[in-house]
Amino acid sequence: MRTLTIIDTFGFFFRSYYALPPLRNSEGFPTGLLLGFANLIHSIYKEQNSDYLVFALEGRGQNRRKLLDPNYKANRAKAPEELLLQLPIAIEWIEKMGFQNLSIKNYEADDVIASLASWASNQGLQTKIISHDKDLYQLINETTYLYDPIKKREIHIQECIEKWGVYPQDFTNFQALLGDSSDNISGIKGIGSKTAQKLINHYHTLEEIYANEEHLESQLGKRLATLIKEGKEDAFKSRELVILEKNLIQDFSLTAFPSKNPLLAILPELEKHNFDRLVLKIKQQSPFSFKKPLVRKNGQKKVELEEKKFTFQAHLIQSFDEALSLLQNHPLHSRIAFDCETDQLDTQNAQMVGFSFCLDGKNGYYVPLLHNYLGSPTQLSKQEAKILLEEIFKHPIIGHNLKFDYLITKNNFNITPQNIILDSMILAWLDDSSSHVGLDRQMFKWFNHKMIAFDEVVQKGQNFAQVHLEEASKYASEDAVATYQLYHFLEERFKETPHLLDLAYTLEFPLSIVLAEMENQGIKINLPFFESLKDQLSQLISTCSSQIFALAHEDFNINSPQQLSAILFEKLGLKGGKQIKGGYSTEEKVLEKLIDDHPIIAHILQYREANKLRNTYIEPLLKLANQEHKIFTSFLQTGTATGRLSSKSPNLQNIPVRSEAGKKIRQGFIAQEGNLLLSIDYSQIELRLLAHFSQDPSLLQAFQTKQDIHTQTAISIFGESDDLKRSIAKSINFGLIYGMGAKKLSETLKIPLKDAKQYIESYFASFPTVKNFLKNQQENILSQGYAQTLLGHRRYFDFESATEFQKSNFLREGINTIFQGSAADLIKLAMNAISAHIRDTPIKMLIQVHDELIFELPQEGAQQHAQQIVEIMNSIYTLKVPLECGFALGENWAELK
Repeated sequence: MRTLTIIDTFGFFFRSYYALPPLRNSEGFPTGLLLGFANLIHSIYKEQNSDYLVFALEGRGQNRRKLLDPNYKANRAKAPEELLLQLPIAIEWIEKMGFQNLSIKNYEADDVIASLASWASNQGLQTKIISHDKDLYQLINETTYLYDPIKKREIHIQECIEKWGVYPQDFTNFQALLGDSSDNISGIKGIGSKTAQKLINHYHTLEEIYANEEHLESQLGKRLATLIKEGKEDAFKSRELVILEKNLIQDFSLTAFPSKNPLLAILPELEKHNFDRLVLKIKQQSPFSFKKPLVRKNGQKKVELEEKKFTFQAHLIQSFDEALSLLQNHPLHSRIAFDCETDQLDTQNAQMVGFSFCLDGKNGYYVPLLHNYLGSPTQLSKQEAKILLEEIFKHPIIGHNLKFDYLITKNNFNITPQNIILDSMILAWLDDSSSHVGLDRQMFKWFNHKMIAFDEVVQKGQNFAQVHLEEASKYASEDAVATYQLYHFLEERFKETPHLLDLAYTLEFPLSIVLAEMENQGIKINLPFFESLKDQLSQLISTCSSQIFALAHEDFNINSPQQLSAILFEKLGLKGGKQIKGGYSTEEKVLEKLIDDHPIIAHILQYREANKLRNTYIEPLLKLANQEHKIFTSFLQTGTATGRLSSKSPNLQNIPVRSEAGKKIRQGFIAQEGNLLLSIDYSQIELRLLAHFSQDPSLLQAFQTKQDIHTQTAISIFGESDDLKRSIAKSINFGLIYGMGAKKLSETLKIPLKDAKQYIESYFASFPTVKNFLKNQQENILSQGYAQTLLGHRRYFDFESATEFQKSNFLREGINTIFQGSAADLIKLAMNAISAHIRDTPIKMLIQVHDELIFELPQEGAQQHAQQIVEIMNSIYTLKVPLECGFALGENWAELK
């Protein structure tokens, strides 16, 4: 997950000023704040733990809190003169280093931070907030945390609980009771932290506290109960003051953290202020030196590896004969690192602009083909390039995300590798799937080596074809050399875990070619169907809007939760559920409970579903379809820590499975004329793995005799089975695999917590072997530091520096990895075997959705072909229980379920 770091700018500056001694330069100018600031930037760059960095600033104008309470922050002391002298310099440095700063008129920096963090979460980013301001504790969640740069300490959910005694989501209500003297927020006078903790952990909100006023005296005593009752107005006003705005930012464009040390841009000023030690650190940090110790975590043990140096020489190829001689003199069994450069990332339409190769880990050679600026040196012809590529592809090929290069080379020259492929990206992911998911351009992060950034050589609005050849040569040559070195470095690391290297050669490397062919095949969509559906939905959205406005007696923005909340719960007087900032929640589960209370609710739900179908699925699919009405997804082989495949552009694994909306979308995915679509999926694969791993006699017997596992589980727990009991048993069966506890089960089944606990206890009493297995696995994960799948894929966890809260999460994720990752192992084995089986046939593998594969094949003989593929999948691996697949044929995807 990429990380956005937000700096509470003035908060950090004030903290730096007071944290450091009163430093001055040789001219007597104060520099403590500036040195603290420069050290922070250097540490962020050095640690490479942020992909984006934004400075949040105070907005001009009078903020709403001053309007609400003129005494807000009225007791703040005036900033010292020495601090004020340094502030404009620090702000100027931010701009000179090329960082983004953000302020919003009439809002404080904390509101900017809250809104930016909320926006980042919606973009799938992790947010790190550098601040010591306790008001920001309310923002902490699974993807957002605080960081104290002075103490170098991360503050997550557990740290919030340890410090304040309440969860982050309850923090504003906690502050409303306690107040904040530094901001002149009163709270309820006489209420201390212990009382506030007790109330908030019991009632969670002010509304619940005051709805239960009659119980306060028995809980707290008369004096405190009286204080709370009399302080109601102050409590609600205090909460209004501390709640941060989270919806000020609808769209924001982030700038990547620079590849070079940002302090280089202000180096003369650092020297002027006599920051000699910092300047020395910056100058000594060669862009190709590996400064960090190379550490491999093996549970709690760390193995130190020797430091290395990365250097390379770039060579621009202008002579075909020179390049051919180099390649022909390279022994056939010897590896070649290969990387291609294109004018775009769409593999279906991209043109190869040039390619680079490396034979020795030191020298990179760039072969230009389609650079289109004036006065360019000699470029090779397409025929010459083809001859060179054929020569390269006779060798074992090393690459980073070779699937992309495979598709570009095949689609541009109809050339594919004739030898094995060796992917450093896949090796990095196998080495540590939690840290190296996705395609990481900083492929040498182990060595603290910064690759030349793409935007350093390609100007905004241009593509690689417009890059000057000398720059292109250096950029592309570095890619090839770095990939060569990275692969061999990782291969050396796998001497500790040779089975993982075997897994790469036998499973993951071949799979990348299978996935490439699936991506190239694409799947046809029914364009008229989707266009008609879009028109129908647009009309439905318009009709629903008119009906909603008529029932509300005014027009408003239906997509705005605040405006909708005001209409429903203030104007129409409906009873609100969960209260949030600015009103009551309007999320779907809240509205569904109100559907019988007012006719407007049904129209709102219908509007939302239609809007989601049109905007999330239909319009993107229509835009992505080519002239043959096909769409082409990209499969991410290293996109998850568990080993599961994922997909993007579009994400075909994200289409709802059980809803009518999902069925409508799937109806638009069709077979080509004369063909059918075929779906084959593993039945209850995770539960079969549970039986295999735990060797529980009851589970083994149920699967071996082909009994309904959920019915048998219900009988074991309750002594009998009906629809309700079977449903409970099913939730428990699958819940255990995903680490579900009693609380989650109670929420899922909408039953009391005590009943959920009883069901789980009864389950484990009926299946004691399962309980022992899960307990043993948790102990193994904790002691070894990793979870391992059926074929030996490992997911590492850093228990050494984890809090107790993090440890429990790691254990839950570890158990999930064993089952989900093992299921992924099996489907990958099957995909490789099926690919070999259907080679040179008209059968095409199109899509993988976890345990399901979608094929296209001729109508004639479809049943026979389906049975053959089912047999391959059922026999791909011998478990202690049989693998079992079901299949379905149809003209569109919806007919396959």
